[in-house]
Amino acid sequence: MKLILVALIVLVINVPFGYWRANVKKFSFQWILAIHIPVPLVILLRFAGDIGFAWYTYVILVSAFFIGQRLGFMLWHRNVDLLQQVSSCLIMDLKRSFSK
Repeated sequence: MKLILVALIVLVINVPFGYWRANVKKFSFQWILAIHIPVPLVILLRFAGDIGFAWYTYVILVSAFFIGQRLGFMLWHRNVDLLQQVSSCLIMDLKRSFSK
């Protein structure tokens, strides 16, 4: 149960970073940051959730990591189609889309 909760948190944490990553040049400094900033958060969640470092936890958490990044990427592309101006910040773009 703890592992599923931690995986959901990892997924949610990675959505804004995937959104940011979608709007910057591939392999740029910001692109690298968008991928690597959540990694220490995932490690802290492993310790806080006391889920350990068994091989199956890696499979689940890495999958949640990449799914969250992909969801953010897909949200950015959806917002490009819906909004006139799209930034790298998911929260500001959501605010802008709901205020219309």
